[in-house]
Amino acid sequence: MAEDKKPGVPVEEQKPEPPAPEVPGTPPAPEQGAQAVIPGMEGPPPPENKVIDLSSVRAGAGPEQQAAPAQGDKPKRKGRPPKAEKQAPGGGGAGKAAKQDKAPRQGKPAPAKEDPPPPAPEQPPQLKDASRGKKEEIVYLDLSELHPFQNHPFGVRDDVEMQGLVSSVKAGGVHQPALVRPREGGGYEIVAGHRRQRASELAGLRNMPCIVREMTDDEAVLAMTDDNLRHRETILPSEKAAALKQQYEAIKHQGTRGEGEDIGKLSLDKVGERNGMSGKTVQRYIYLNDLVPELKELMDGGKLSFTPAVEVSRIRPKHQKYIAVSIEGQQSSPSKAQAKKLREMDEKNQLNPDVIDAVLSQEKKKEDFDVIISSAELSQFFGKDKTPREMKDQIMALLGEWKEKQPPELGKGAKKQEMEK
Repeated sequence: MAEDKKPGVPVEEQKPEPPAPEVPGTPPAPEQGAQAVIPGMEGPPPPENKVIDLSSVRAGAGPEQQAAPAQGDKPKRKGRPPKAEKQAPGGGGAGKAAKQDKAPRQGKPAPAKEDPPPPAPEQPPQLKDASRGKKEEIVYLDLSELHPFQNHPFGVRDDVEMQGLVSSVKAGGVHQPALVRPREGGGYEIVAGHRRQRASELAGLRNMPCIVREMTDDEAVLAMTDDNLRHRETILPSEKAAALKQQYEAIKHQGTRGEGEDIGKLSLDKVGERNGMSGKTVQRYIYLNDLVPELKELMDGGKLSFTPAVEVSRIRPKHQKYIAVSIEGQQSSPSKAQAKKLREMDEKNQLNPDVIDAVLSQEKKKEDFDVIISSAELSQFFGKDKTPREMKDQIMALLGEWKEKQPPELGKGAKKQEMEK
């Protein structure tokens, strides 16, 4: 194929022009035409991340310096460069690649995240001052000046416990002073220390150590009931019922809101917390105060159980007296089911002496019974973190171990043992 010749130029002078230096990253030059060299691009390739502004180069370049499009190629569009030029490094216009190579702006550095300040050390709880406004001293008061607390619910009995206390007083005197308050009619009212006063009298003493304190009626009631409920070894059910009712009335007089953790608690719940029981149990004890004296005596003597006594206490007093006579005559205390039936019949006005005798003479059915153990009693063996379910499981496990260690004959009924003899 004949070589193309330039018109007007001798053949020997038509030497091939040397190829233009290639720029790294630029597309290959078109085959049909010479690649135009852009002014400012004759030197070595620019370093990485260097941005070259081509707008001024294009503006200064003449039409003769711009390469004409090759045959068959589409002319370049005005305005935004085509997609291929955007992606080509070093191509015309500021494409995506140029934007990616652009150095980050030198703005204000982002503020460093500061570590949160360390938590403030916990302040120990502020201890309350237990001292009182007036100075208190231990004084020795004559026994003749000491009077029992008004409506004192606890009896002072000359029993075995009193004999031991008398012996202790004779040997070393009264170690713990009694708490008393001035009395309107003269002398002093004993708030705590009735048994100590009686022991001193039986020991032949003339006086005993006391702390004299000004107290309101409600304060005196709470101090008296707390001291006896916590320190007496033997407390009758009727005594406990009366003491809890007095505590309830005193706390109710002071208001139900209280202070600190007691805010919003009902009076029954507050009494229960003071004595290691629930508010519901406190209410049941308070019901016992509605028993007639005859039934209270039977209850204290063990002839009337706690739960049936609560049911009977809801019956009208005149019918309660008939029930007490029937219990004495039959020498049999009512079961829980019988007491509940008597209460239901009383509500329907169906009770009379004959009906009471008929109900109490019925054969008692074998029924489930509840063994009540107070939280104060359980706290001696379990920690505060134990739940009622965990305590029950532990108790049942210990009872199972105890049963395995017992002789085999203890697991047999009385009738079966008689048959084997």
